[in-house]
Amino acid sequence: MIQIRPVSDLRNKFPDIERIVNEGEPVYLTKNGYGAMVVLSLDMYSRLTNGAEEVLDEADRKAEKDSRRMTHEEVFGSLRREINA
Repeated sequence: MIQIRPVSDLRNKFPDIERIVNEGEPVYLTKNGYGAMVVLSLDMYSRLTNGAEEVLDEADRKAEKDSRRMTHEEVFGSLRREINA
């Protein structure tokens, strides 16, 4: 079940928030009725970002070896063509 709580619960009901995120569920926090942030366990955050750092490091290594640079339109135009093909 989606957990939506006011941001004040982070201070006032921390043990409840901690229990929920430790069970693997995110807690969505609101401020003045609007979404403000999401609280995740370290394990869940790690699973969401797993591999991202390695991919970025590989992209940096490739960029160091290749002097070609693409514009925003070249990159996203190419991606759009692949998706729409």
